Amino acid sequence: MFMGEYQHNIDAKGRLIIPAKFRQDLGNKFVVTRGMDGCLFGYPMTEWQKIQGKIDDLPVNKKDARYFTRFFFSAATECEFDKQGRINIPNVLRQYAKIEKKCVIVGVSNRFEVWSDTRWSDFSEDAEKNFNEIAENMMDF
Repeated sequence: MFMGEYQHNIDAKGRLIIPAKFRQDLGNKFVVTRGMDGCLFGYPMTEWQKIQGKIDDLPVNKKDARYFTRFFFSAATECEFDKQGRINIPNVLRQYAKIEKKCVIVGVSNRFEVWSDTRWSDFSEDAEKNFNEIAENMMDF
């Protein structure tokens, strides 16, 4: 399980250190792709295969399914760690998430997310303001 919040910097070549606590659960290879809310999602291969199976079951005759599938998979990249525990985030993903230097890496159960520090700050502020209401709505779920 991925949990916690970590502050890191991405270098000019797009290399980002992944927290040591996450590396063991990720294994040798994992996938990073576009996520929701302007962040990146990172999945261990076992989780990625589950998601791929669900997306493969979406009806190709539905426009939203085609759009989502294209957008989600077109930027997906298989990652491996270098000797310093870094991964390379391709430019297309850095642009999507507006990641320039300061990043926040967040554990979210079966995945991790990579946020630009400004987007994470905005999200956190909004979530904190609305947390009680969100929690009440989720209790019915």
